[in-house]
Amino acid sequence: MKLIHMSDIHLTTPGHTIGGRDPNANFERALAHALADHGDAELLVITGDLSDWGDRADYERLKARIADVPIPVRLCIGNHDDRARFLEVFPEARDENGFVQGALDTRAGRCLFLDTWAPNTHAGGFCAKRAAWLDARLAEHPGPFFLFMHHNPIPTHLVPMDKIRLLDDATFREVVGRHARKVRHIFFGHCHMPLAGSTAGVPTTSLRGTNHASIAVFAEKDLLSASDLPEAYGVAFIAPDYVTVHMIEFGYQGPVRVEGSPDYALWNRETMRR
Repeated sequence: MKLIHMSDIHLTTPGHTIGGRDPNANFERALAHALADHGDAELLVITGDLSDWGDRADYERLKARIADVPIPVRLCIGNHDDRARFLEVFPEARDENGFVQGALDTRAGRCLFLDTWAPNTHAGGFCAKRAAWLDARLAEHPGPFFLFMHHNPIPTHLVPMDKIRLLDDATFREVVGRHARKVRHIFFGHCHMPLAGSTAGVPTTSLRGTNHASIAVFAEKDLLSASDLPEAYGVAFIAPDYVTVHMIEFGYQGPVRVEGSPDYALWNRETMRR
């Protein structure tokens, strides 16, 4: 199975930019690139910060746009979103407790889409009701599971970034840990940078968003750091015995060089380009 992971698309008023980049145009570029190269994907998941300011108009344009995408699309919300406005446009995404959560069965396993939004903060929340919902979903099915969420469930060890992490991350890891043998991978966004690690023993990855990019500056203790690194989305290849995740830098504008054949016999000082 193949799935496309996008995050932090930050749709905004047409004509407005973020970091000198047009997030609406870049989302279109990401979609076009992903569907051209990976139109055989079974699922596209966008893990939050769907809108930059939580405007209803952004959600209305997003709903109209993904209606034309030829593969299923599922959405999570992030700190820049507004849950109430989102649910006005996407009422089908509401769970029994009023959160933006749900499940979808695929050939590779059951995907769970989590709500880590919290009011009046850029940090993430995972309250008792959400913890109980996840625990119940993981308990009621044999798996395997794939989890999708916005906020980072593990520390980045970047001080400003971790101030806006999933603040209930220990609770989240405790729930995941009880079912870790059934959870194959966790995908998240929020940090705008490629990250890999594990959550209670479960492999966990993130990536740059489709518009603006962060960069790891460990010496900076107060402010979030930005960069002009290329826009990106992710592609995951899932088989019964492995998961491979790529970050596709569709925004890269430089040359792509041909180094030579992968055939070992052709690697020599006369033919190899260096």
